[in-house]
Amino acid sequence: MVVLNRIYTRTGDDGTTALGSGERRPKYDLRIAAYGTVDETNAAIGVVRLHLGDSREVDAMLGRIQNDLFDLGADLAVPQRDGKAERLRMLSSQVERLERDIDSLNEHLAPLTSFVLPGGTPAAAYLHLARTICRRAERIMVELAANPKEPVSEAAIQYMNRLSDFLFVASRHMNDNGAGDVLWVPGQNR
Repeated sequence: MVVLNRIYTRTGDDGTTALGSGERRPKYDLRIAAYGTVDETNAAIGVVRLHLGDSREVDAMLGRIQNDLFDLGADLAVPQRDGKAERLRMLSSQVERLERDIDSLNEHLAPLTSFVLPGGTPAAAYLHLARTICRRAERIMVELAANPKEPVSEAAIQYMNRLSDFLFVASRHMNDNGAGDVLWVPGQNR
């Protein structure tokens, strides 16, 4: 259980922040950027949820995803080290659930005939925004994982990869199952 009695601590005034392990890192550290961008993805999904209207199914999926993203942030905030007690880690079952949600939404979508531009309904446009932030978080996580001294769980990276797919499929779902997608027209403005 998390208890936050005091919001400001002044410990970050020197430009550092604490990982979940207690280790202090500069605020520009790649691990901090990774879980900060996961948090940014979560905030964008919160905005999406304001624009869903009566789409309870997608809202429930996004609610589960928001909780998963806190799990993912906790995973990133405590680097996995040999000999240390395990903390909260992403699980392959979370990735698998996301895949089932993608399949469920994708089942009813019109086939794509072009790339899709962000737009259509407000919910779809915000889902595209969340997708781009998610992709940035994934890129930062992959860059972090490339350093052998900075482990990142495989399930965490897989989750972010699937999440961007989910957000794309959900945007099409919110655009009348693809009928309202804004399609790219190559060379249209030449």
